[in-house]
Amino acid sequence: MDGTILVADDDRTIRTVLTQALTRAGCKVRSTGSVNTLWRWIEEGEGDVVVSDVNFPDGDGLELLPAIKRKRSELPVVIISAQNTVMTAIRASELGAYDYLPKPFDLKDLLSKVSKALSLQGGVSAAKSSDADGRSDLPLIGSAPLMQEVYRLLARVLNTDLSVMITGESGTGKNLLANTLHQLGHRSANDFVTINASTASVDKIEGLLLGGYENRGYEPVKAGSTIYLDEIAEMSADAQLHLLDLLRSDGIQSKNLRFISSTRQTLDSLVNEGVFREDLFYRLNVVPIALPPLRDRLGDITELSQHFLQMAASNGQPLKTLSSKAIELMRAVPWNGNVRELENFINRLVVLSPDEDISESYVAQNLKQIPQVRSEVGVAANGKLSSAVESHIKRYFDLHGEVLPPPGLYNRILREVELPLIALSLSATRGNQIKTAELLGINRNTLRKKIKELDIQVTRSKKMM
Repeated sequence: MDGTILVADDDRTIRTVLTQALTRAGCKVRSTGSVNTLWRWIEEGEGDVVVSDVNFPDGDGLELLPAIKRKRSELPVVIISAQNTVMTAIRASELGAYDYLPKPFDLKDLLSKVSKALSLQGGVSAAKSSDADGRSDLPLIGSAPLMQEVYRLLARVLNTDLSVMITGESGTGKNLLANTLHQLGHRSANDFVTINASTASVDKIEGLLLGGYENRGYEPVKAGSTIYLDEIAEMSADAQLHLLDLLRSDGIQSKNLRFISSTRQTLDSLVNEGVFREDLFYRLNVVPIALPPLRDRLGDITELSQHFLQMAASNGQPLKTLSSKAIELMRAVPWNGNVRELENFINRLVVLSPDEDISESYVAQNLKQIPQVRSEVGVAANGKLSSAVESHIKRYFDLHGEVLPPPGLYNRILREVELPLIALSLSATRGNQIKTAELLGINRNTLRKKIKELDIQVTRSKKMM
């Protein structure tokens, strides 16, 4: 390794160990136990990579991240912390940390991450991904406001046993989120068992959950396991009834299983239509988490592209890079297949592009080959919100056929519009409710009431410098 590393930790022993290890690896090291000294070095242009703790006598290392991003956006920061909770990991990710390692950490792992951070180049490079070895302390990628809401919900339910229902269009990453809930939670040492709800028979479901069908190849899951019911909306009526009976049984309750379900369909509409059992819905839908489509988080395309470039490289493909102009072209695409479609597109570029640096023109040429299929939700052709809302409500009525939707439609539709409007406005004002009320043109007391009614989490972001 070749570069200057700024090490900041209030523990002298850790500073010494890191200084010695990084020096042996060929780096120059400057170390400090003060967050203010660290910031002074960064302002002066010192360092190629920062390795920083969170808690200091004179400040918070995480709160310094936004200031670093504004001052030197290219400077990677690896956060190390004894506060090894998922909230610390999520907060580090939201604020733009290159990577996060909980203490006590593996010194080789930290050196590996510093080495990869030093290899950062201009544009989008495969080397920028922090997930080079196929694992990540926080495998979900993206810092868009809607993804931050997902992170906050994730943090609340990780170390609980509550049933979670993940909704989202095809390709948004429902399986990844389910795995993340398990891997980062207190059940991570136990098994994670996936059941394809659309194809699983009654015998298979009972055999996997309770046993008694070993001669048919169904080995029962172990106590304490997490059960992931993939595409639960497609489960047959018989299987739904049988699963409900199993969930009520003493045998299942004694095994202490946790259930995570996912669906790309609108389950409450299916319940209203009588297609999905209401009693099963309420047992599985204790905590709903909605994954946004990629068209609502286009700013994350840069990070996602970095990740897919690195994954391709780790699978034996050559290292490739994408220019910022190429990324801008990709942000203009609706990506109806969501993150999965983007991943397939990046893989195609890596395999077919003759050059290491994939050109803007080559990306444009390949983007023309993407079929422009109308998405499930769809955005109005004229780009007007009223037209998009009209399309959404029409689809809602169409789902019910000749039967009217349940009463209360007016308030349900208003809530769907109010929630993202207020949440995104709060995000834009860094959680400042006075500025948010002024921005929205409403009374501050009205804003407080809406925040409470809609259960919006307000995070006040401090400006360091």
